[in-house]
Amino acid sequence: MTHTYQLTGMTCTSCEAKVKSNLLALPDVTSVEVSKDDNSATISMAQHISLANLQEAIGGKESKYQISATQHNEVAEEAKSWLATYKPLLIIFAFITGISLLTARTGDEINGMHFMQNFMAGFFITFSFFKLLDVKAFAETYSMYDIVAMRIKSYGYVYPFIELALGIAYLIGFYPFVTNIATLIVMGVSIIGVLQSVLNKQKIQCACLGSVFNLPMSTVTIIEDALMIAMAGGMLVLMN
Repeated sequence: MTHTYQLTGMTCTSCEAKVKSNLLALPDVTSVEVSKDDNSATISMAQHISLANLQEAIGGKESKYQISATQHNEVAEEAKSWLATYKPLLIIFAFITGISLLTARTGDEINGMHFMQNFMAGFFITFSFFKLLDVKAFAETYSMYDIVAMRIKSYGYVYPFIELALGIAYLIGFYPFVTNIATLIVMGVSIIGVLQSVLNKQKIQCACLGSVFNLPMSTVTIIEDALMIAMAGGMLVLMN
């Protein structure tokens, strides 16, 4: 995609060269054309980059260079970019949710316990599948943020099998209490590293779908882990 922005503050050819170089250094930027005469910057990018990131690249809010969108709706572009980025994850969640609802249906009612059990089974089996496609690549990415995998490299190689085992356990109803406790521990530990990465604004790849899809670490990852924790906790409550 290509957008033309208003870019003020450039007063000479050195300014143009500096701004162009800084913008080209951004990931996903493929080409940049700037003009001090027109106060403009035309940027081609593989995926939409927010105004905040563009401004940061040219010196931040206090810089004499200020960039703004004048020819497109930035909010609409952000929403479109978000949907494009997380499309694989959204489709997977939709499929798992739909199948879980269908298999948990009894007459005209949905059995909540069965729905959560089926959802957890589908979630863990599906996500372990993507990780197992390239265990080495997953382990390397996972060790960048998971608090256990950082210290014990082998944990990244074992983790996909842990997810697969949990998925099978939910699928066959293997000792539900033990399975839910194990899920709370595994996902509870996992979410710590995710929270740290998001809060520290680390720009790293999320390993939730292995190396097949390049998903950035974000609040979506937190929601994903928190949902698993909430469902495991919910099932433990319903069991009592």
